Amino acid sequence: MNAIALPLTVADIVAEYEAKDAAIAGEIKALDEAFTRLDMAATVQGTYVERVAQRPYLHVDTLRRNLLKSGWRAVYQRLQIDAIASAKDRKLFEQALANPPPLTVETAKATFGDYLIRPRFHILRGLAEAFCALDPAYKSHSRVRIGVKGLPKRVVLNHWGGFSSTYGRERFEDMANALAAYRRQPPVEWCEMLDIDDQHKAGSDAVMNGRVLKRYRNAGQEEEYHAPNRGLTIRKFGNGNAHVYFDRDALHAVNRALAEFYGEVLPDAEPEGVKPSKGTAVAKDLQFYWSPPEVIERALAFAGIPDLRRWRHNQPAPMKVLEPSCGDGRILDLIRAYGHKGLGIEYHSGRAGEAKAKGHSVLWDNFLDCEPMPFEAVVMTPPFYGRHYLHHVRHALRFVQPGGVLVAILPATARYDHGELQGEWEDLPVASFAEAGTNVPTTMLKIRKPA
Repeated sequence: MNAIALPLTVADIVAEYEAKDAAIAGEIKALDEAFTRLDMAATVQGTYVERVAQRPYLHVDTLRRNLLKSGWRAVYQRLQIDAIASAKDRKLFEQALANPPPLTVETAKATFGDYLIRPRFHILRGLAEAFCALDPAYKSHSRVRIGVKGLPKRVVLNHWGGFSSTYGRERFEDMANALAAYRRQPPVEWCEMLDIDDQHKAGSDAVMNGRVLKRYRNAGQEEEYHAPNRGLTIRKFGNGNAHVYFDRDALHAVNRALAEFYGEVLPDAEPEGVKPSKGTAVAKDLQFYWSPPEVIERALAFAGIPDLRRWRHNQPAPMKVLEPSCGDGRILDLIRAYGHKGLGIEYHSGRAGEAKAKGHSVLWDNFLDCEPMPFEAVVMTPPFYGRHYLHHVRHALRFVQPGGVLVAILPATARYDHGELQGEWEDLPVASFAEAGTNVPTTMLKIRKPA
């Protein structure tokens, strides 16, 4: 009776990799010995006539590098990360394969563990990234609706082109695969993409609605492929662009996914079946979200605040920087590390105490009640909820001295919906504040006061 084949674990894959890595040098030696025997088998007394076979040159480091890449890809496939990770993360993995780290159970867990712990988060983040790249409306927290009225029923893909210009096609595949992951459908097959082009050649719209297609497998064998109904229609134009239309079910799925990911069901949305998770519900505790390190670095760079540690000659003078509503002083931490003088203002006594304990200068007061004083720069994360940020930004502008700059980290609604602030904008990546407790889309505003 045959033994039941148990599914491989990551530990099994790592064990196989380690065993083969240890055996590579011996395998190369065995191959060299086999070629020597072959040469001797085709000669008498070792008398040379001509080369019997081309002996390959194999270096142990080359084989080990190939084995390491194969091991990482085997773990990636075994854990089915392709069905969870966003298109951005999948591309980063492919880039990392050029020079992968050592493969151990610990490094595999550190690399892929979060995908298995929070698969829903990564699927939703991938969908948000794909759709936000298509149209700014998807960055709008307040335009996300449950139904079909809140989001555009059509997106425009530039440079759909042919094989020489695949930018639009790649963005379409990223979007379609993100939607498929959310709807638990298989990824888009290449034959579905070929079918789109075939229909375009015939002069009709390409409808991805569960068609039966032909695909080729091993040795060129043809088989039927039953494509799922993706609810997408692609209309291609002579200028190389394409318009993608969503049917009602597809729009409903996108709206529900974004509403769940952004973490709040809005007043004009239908609440049925969509509940914000505990970690993403809008905070009622003074709307406090601490700024993650990557966001702070981008904000200081956007404000033009230099890292004085990197200057060896002609170092500029330290700047005087204000952080309103500073919380526990995370922006102040980097301002000080860069070599500048920071001042924080914080109303919450506990958080003000934490910032002071780190050695920061902090005023314990309500920022909106403070009298202005001059600063070269103001860097702030005002409350995200509603339009409270307007009062904070407008008051903070009174603290910026002539020629100075203000950078505010804001919800994307400030840019795409409200339109009450003017300046230079730079959007932050999707889920930039996830570790702080919200997935609300965010952006940065820079306002420079005339000298």
